[in-house]
Amino acid sequence: QVHMVESGGGLVQAGGSLRLSCAASGRTFSTSAMGWFRQAPGKEREFVAAISKSGGITYYADSVKGRFTISRGNAEDTVYLRMNSLKPEDTAVYYCAARGGSLFPSQQAYNYDYWGQGTQVTVSS
Repeated sequence: QVHMVESGGGLVQAGGSLRLSCAASGRTFSTSAMGWFRQAPGKEREFVAAISKSGGITYYADSVKGRFTISRGNAEDTVYLRMNSLKPEDTAVYYCAARGGSLFPSQQAYNYDYWGQGTQVTVSS
């Protein structure tokens, strides 16, 4: 049984920072790319950032480029999203996702096989 758990969400003022964490268990994801997506109320789920298995390839949405950093933990089944200079428009539920067996990241949600339950990030103005 695949299980992915996000943590680190919360309420922060505009300009503040948060770090989201995602841990996968029940399957080895060491050969898989991972990514972060988010969904705000009334909007479709959108791509935020993704990282390759090695960590050498990263992709970012234009809206977060220069403010967010995705990285992999020492345990290859973990991924982090460091979010700086947060804006009210960053408010959303953030989801971690993993590709089953693919080394390369993708900006498309349909390329991801496993998803976490999401963690709420709220940025106040």
